[in-house]
Amino acid sequence: MIVVRGERGGTEVVDFRLAHGEDPAAGLAARGWNGRSTGVEGVLGDLVLRYEVVPVTPLRSRQRPHGPGLDDAERARVRPHQRVAAYAVVVADERLLLTQLAPRTGAAGRWNLPGGGLEPGESATAAVVREVLEETGQVVDTVDFVDVMTQHWLGRSGRGAEDYHAVRLVHTARCPRPTRPVVHDVGGSTSDARWVPLADLGSVPVVASIPSALRAAGVPVPGTWPQS
Repeated sequence: MIVVRGERGGTEVVDFRLAHGEDPAAGLAARGWNGRSTGVEGVLGDLVLRYEVVPVTPLRSRQRPHGPGLDDAERARVRPHQRVAAYAVVVADERLLLTQLAPRTGAAGRWNLPGGGLEPGESATAAVVREVLEETGQVVDTVDFVDVMTQHWLGRSGRGAEDYHAVRLVHTARCPRPTRPVVHDVGGSTSDARWVPLADLGSVPVVASIPSALRAAGVPVPGTWPQS
């Protein structure tokens, strides 16, 4: 379960359970609040997303799931799946730590931030530390939450009919002793890991969520990103 909790001036003013496929900001807007994400608490199964909010005119959500449509029979069979994952923006010596997605993923060859799904009973901070070590061999500390991003996919993919809700918890983290990246989780979702100079990011094929994650973390974003 994920709960979205909004506060104004230190007083809780809105609280709701995040529905499958729902974006927290859209859920707040539909209830008459505009919010800025301030933190995440708890562990997988009992997470709280905190927001600092101000009142606004309630805005009806116009969210639509991405992906090709399904017929009625497929909609009846597809099982909703929500994945909560934590990712880290790690910068050291003017270089950004990135991981390359393996062939088994839906975006093979593209580069992503290190991170992955929370395990049952695991906090987002603990997941960041574990995933960065597994995917890159780097030890990080000073993990700070910066933003939450969601995506709802309802359609057909290489895996068949899907109703998939991704909740991505973005953090910054410090790597006090950068080393040559090594992928320890062999056979998983990561095929390679590198420290990429910030000046070279514009030539790297990244997943679509990276520019927004870098902006949230205060990292300069290239003006043009490659599409392939």
